[in-house]
Formats: sequence, C-alpha cells, structure tokens
Amino acid sequence: MCIGIPMQIESSVQSSNGSRALCRDAHGQQFDIDTMLIGEQPAGTWVMTFLNTAREIISDDHAHTTIQALQALENVMQGESFEHLFADLIDREPELPDHLKHEHLKPEHLKLENPQKEHQHPETE
Repeated sequence: MCIGIPMQIESSVQSSNGSRALCRDAHGQQFDIDTMLIGEQPAGTWVMTFLNTAREIISDDHAHTTIQALQALENVMQGESFEHLFADLIDREPELPDHLKHEHLKPEHLKLENPQKEHQHPETE
C-alpha cells in the first residue's frame, strides 16, 4: 500500500526530466517532486505526493487533516496519545455517507430472486 504525503511547493524547477518542484513536508524536510501530472504550480500550493510524484492539488484543509491523520498513526506506533488529533470526531457519533444511509437504499434493490431455490445436481437425480 502506498500512503500519500501532503507537501507544499516552495519553487518550480525545469529540468531535462520534465516539470519538477522543490517541496516541504510537515516535518520541514525538502524533496524534489515530479509535477508532470499536475503541471507547474505556484509556491504555497499543497499537493498530495506518492513516491516523490505529485498526483493531486489539495486544499489547505485537506493537507492539514491528512497531516494530522499521519501524525496520529505515528503516535499510535509509538504508543502515544492520538485523540487530540481527532478532536472533531471525539464527541460525536460516526456518520455514514449519504449514499450508504438506510433511507437511500430502496427495498426492491435488496430483494433476492428465489432465495430458497434448491440447486439439484445431475448426479443426485
């Protein structure tokens, strides 16, 4: 499995290998990122990267939410507290997306045709 890492573009760089950018992750480490899939972007733009390739332009909110989730994962692996990173989820019940809620499921789509139908095998007849 590949985990996306949010990074913020500091500057674009043209090279013989195509479009690239110098980006920083949440820990301040700088990376040379391939931006061929998203094109040249201005400094300050957040991108989701996979294996040193920017695959998607993301909002500041998306970047910070993902950074918090990754920090929570790191905390869990070290046996540390992570609840503070999910403060918006702690005091509420989880909610299903609209397309999975019961009122959106139509009963006629849930019925099976001949659910008790027995299958006979030719060798048992």
